[in-house]
Amino acid sequence: MRDHGTQSAIILAAGNGHRMGRLTIDRPKCLLEVGGEPLIERLLSGLAECGIHDVTVVVGYHGARLQARLGDRVRYVENDRYRETNSLYSLWLACDRLSHGALVLNSDVLVPTSLIERLLRSQGEDAVLVDRRTGLGPEEMKVKLRDDLVIDFSKGLRRDHADGENVGIAKFGPEGGRRLIDHLDCLVAAGHVQAWAPLAFRALAREWPLRAVTTDSAPWIELDFPDDLDRARRLIAPAIRAFDNQHRAA
Repeated sequence: MRDHGTQSAIILAAGNGHRMGRLTIDRPKCLLEVGGEPLIERLLSGLAECGIHDVTVVVGYHGARLQARLGDRVRYVENDRYRETNSLYSLWLACDRLSHGALVLNSDVLVPTSLIERLLRSQGEDAVLVDRRTGLGPEEMKVKLRDDLVIDFSKGLRRDHADGENVGIAKFGPEGGRRLIDHLDCLVAAGHVQAWAPLAFRALAREWPLRAVTTDSAPWIELDFPDDLDRARRLIAPAIRAFDNQHRAA
């Protein structure tokens, strides 16, 4: 097992993936296959390669199918309100897993394992993967940076105020995790159950250092629409395989 401090992970997989249309009628988005393997299986393989085997998956939409696929390899937390809530509420349901620190991942991202390893080995216990690019549209979860710290998260950030995109993978140490739990409790109590999890990250970043770990040239993609799945299969997955092979040989 690699010594990077973080030993557990939470994967948020309760959403219905409605923007994928017919592709997710009978399955959660994370069971869509890229390179012959479901997205969530690729994440689990990457986590295992990084030494993380204690994984909790928050399930909701077609949760039984996801549990049948993964079996007892992971723990489960059920979001039975997935139709009326979003990822912030899902993370809140699993917040007891944050008290000792954890990696938090969206289930619909396709990333190189070496990028997860970069985040885990990065300086500081609390950090977020960030793609420093411009020209972001309304669908991207944008971030604002100050030096190497993330100070804001929002899809509504103006393009000229955004410094990059949140990839959808973050790590929290014990202290950061406990502080994040406090913010999740407050936000859920205030009724923000339909918000994205980065709303809680934003609250944390206002009072606790949250470092940005940049993707640099690493290929990755978040799958929201059918075109994303096509691009992932044709372009991103082969690029990720080459990227990881290059870093394993280095």
